[in-house]
Amino acid sequence: MRSINFIILILVITLFLNACSTKNSKVNHNDSSAIETPYFGQKPPGLIPEIFDDSFLSENNWELKGVAQDMKQVYLSSADDSPFFRSVIVFHQDENQYNVWNKYKFSPASNGNDSILYCKNKYIKRTDAGWSEIKSLGSMFEREDWGIMSLSVSGKGTYVFDDYKNNDVIRISTIKDGKREKPRLLGKEINTGKFTCHPFIAPDDSYLIWESEREGGYGGTDLYVSFKQQDGSWGTAINMGNDINTSIEDGSANVTPDGKYLFFTRIEEKTREDGTKYWTKQKRFWVSAQVIENLRPEE
Repeated sequence: MRSINFIILILVITLFLNACSTKNSKVNHNDSSAIETPYFGQKPPGLIPEIFDDSFLSENNWELKGVAQDMKQVYLSSADDSPFFRSVIVFHQDENQYNVWNKYKFSPASNGNDSILYCKNKYIKRTDAGWSEIKSLGSMFEREDWGIMSLSVSGKGTYVFDDYKNNDVIRISTIKDGKREKPRLLGKEINTGKFTCHPFIAPDDSYLIWESEREGGYGGTDLYVSFKQQDGSWGTAINMGNDINTSIEDGSANVTPDGKYLFFTRIEEKTREDGTKYWTKQKRFWVSAQVIENLRPEE
């Protein structure tokens, strides 16, 4: 029975990959520049955010990258470089239910190093044969009382992650003298307001971006940035301004590995005629990363 379910999963994935390939052959035929330039032929923005058309990315040449020897994990990856973090999707068979497959999206550290990819409290490691089995970050992170939605890793190995089970807070874990330190809550500079989540830490640990709904904001969740001070503390949260933030939900920020562009999303909750609520389709925006430096306080 387990083998049959595995074969069915492989067939579904194969059909998905073939469908994507068919769609992309049409896209590539009409716009060859899409794969010849780093940002798929789109004109890079300045200091005012612009919509990034990621429809090409979302369907772009997914490939089956491997199957674990015990047939409990299947790996998918994009075949083309993109301005986003390269991700690996892993389907992992549930340990307790033979016909259930869990999906994980693993991404690299903020400096783009893809030798190790992370997803919440887990990671996979690049090997000569492909990718390792899914591994745990350890007991400090594998906690039932924590709800990690998003984890960001700096080039220095610092972990920053959110926790929806404890009033939407953000925690940090650094490496000191070569050893991983126990995660600790960040201060009120970061953990103030509601829906504090989806952190992004700079490759050099110099700043932290996250989303939160705070008093004095523009409505919904806004993006905030805090810069690390000379004494190692985090500075006052700075709202990223009305060019970035709007009256709807702004969030999920990250900076491209080349350090040039800030990407973030906008989404809006609306109400139907019958009173039920729904979320609009998420839109992705990009803007020059200079907007971050423009907010950095003078020393």
